Amino acid sequence: MSESPESPYTVSDVMTHTVVAVGRDASFKEIVALIDQWKVSALPVLEGEGRVVGVVSEADLLAKEGVKGGGEQAFDPVARAKAEGLTAGELMSAPAITVHADASVAEAARIMARRRVKRLPVVDAVGMLQGVVSRSDLLKVFLRPDEEIADEIVRSVLTKLPVTTPLSVAVSDGVATLTGSAAERTYMPIVARAVQGVEGVVDVRLELTHR
Repeated sequence: MSESPESPYTVSDVMTHTVVAVGRDASFKEIVALIDQWKVSALPVLEGEGRVVGVVSEADLLAKEGVKGGGEQAFDPVARAKAEGLTAGELMSAPAITVHADASVAEAARIMARRRVKRLPVVDAVGMLQGVVSRSDLLKVFLRPDEEIADEIVRSVLTKLPVTTPLSVAVSDGVATLTGSAAERTYMPIVARAVQGVEGVVDVRLELTHR
């Protein structure tokens, strides 16, 4: 069996479709005002008809304050360049770290963790902006009803097991408890990993009985 069940949740299921973005010529104060108004940590920077060319974040903007106090940032050429920037095109981080709408939620989470960003512009095949996905958006999968999670575990994991004794599952507050015969112990580590891969599962517990 596959160790990672195919989950129905992709970036398109959780992303925000209404996005605030700026062009290259947006001023420093305009960017700050938009970030404050919309309570976001970063804005995509667009050119042409909506192609994402970069992202300007709170960290990019704070470089202006960072160099004032001296220290390492004052001697960092990248930080100094951002500190002198007046427009989105001069302040942004480029190229933008993006994700596609059909990427899995897990893949988006890995990109955020690896690249240490809080939000990802969602783009199509040619780089046109489709939406934005944030850390809080990715957490929406943990709001799935327990019954829905249990149904997916049965459908995508348990029904595909090559075991002689059927296993059963109960989900409570996102915690999946698998019950079965100790005779199937060999498969349980694989099953547990597969169940953990179902979106919305918080933890997996095993309860094996001896016959």
